[in-house]
Amino acid sequence: MPESLLETSLCGIRLRNPVLAASGTFGYGIEFAKIVDLNKLGGIVTKGLSREPITGNPAPRLWNTDSGMMNSIGLQNVGVRAFIADKLPLLRQYSTPIIANIFGSSIDDYVEVVQALEDTTGIAAYELNVSCPNTKEGGIFFSSDPLLLASLIKRVRPLARRPLIVKLSPNVARIQPFAEAAEEAGADALSLVNTFIGLAIDIHTRRPRIGAGFGGLSGPAIKPLALRLVYEASRAVKIPVIGLGGIMNGEDAAEFFVAGASAVQVGTGTFVDPRAPYLVAKQLEHVVKRLNIRSLRDLTGSLETP
Repeated sequence: MPESLLETSLCGIRLRNPVLAASGTFGYGIEFAKIVDLNKLGGIVTKGLSREPITGNPAPRLWNTDSGMMNSIGLQNVGVRAFIADKLPLLRQYSTPIIANIFGSSIDDYVEVVQALEDTTGIAAYELNVSCPNTKEGGIFFSSDPLLLASLIKRVRPLARRPLIVKLSPNVARIQPFAEAAEEAGADALSLVNTFIGLAIDIHTRRPRIGAGFGGLSGPAIKPLALRLVYEASRAVKIPVIGLGGIMNGEDAAEFFVAGASAVQVGTGTFVDPRAPYLVAKQLEHVVKRLNIRSLRDLTGSLETP
């Protein structure tokens, strides 16, 4: 199959294929360079970047669940300045688009990280992780209030010359108001879903399995929920939607396109096989062949509901 059949454009960014390595499970990308050819990936979304370095949450940070995984890493990262100095120069060696995932505990935090990255080269887009509490607003999560979400995007949008992707949380009653608020505030695309908040318990100690208490559930267990949210969000907005949540193979990825996604990200699958984003893309080629369609555009948003 010619690679052009999987080539696509996302927010004006050329992708050799629409399968990206998701934030948090692929480090900064460089860590996997000896295991997988980074130039064969559709894109890399970096580990979340904050204004200052963060050491993360107490151990244990991971717990395997039935058909999934819980984590509470605590957004550990080197900080945006160390990323620019130490990681980004290495990433510039590759042709794969690099998307910087950004988070903060206040709007000013997001602004400072974006401003620091704006002075650099080698970044194709930004992905705002809004599943964080705004400490200046009494701990209200950016992802739980459409007005607060919009105010964040409106502050960042004028500063960013690169496309702005907003990563929405699934821990809301309805996804449509948040998708619509993000689009109206200036987002160029959405990515969803982030992890579902869960709890694992050790009955012997009567304590949580995760050091921080609650953790984020990911993996195949959340795929049906993620598909529903991608379907709902993609029909609420005109901007592209990037789907993620339990994608382990090419058929999983194809389901997200049918639900309405324009691209996908692979996260937890990387823990099973570090080459997962590349392998999913190769498998997606075979799916397109079997379905005898011209391109993935023929799949996107093609779900027929009763």
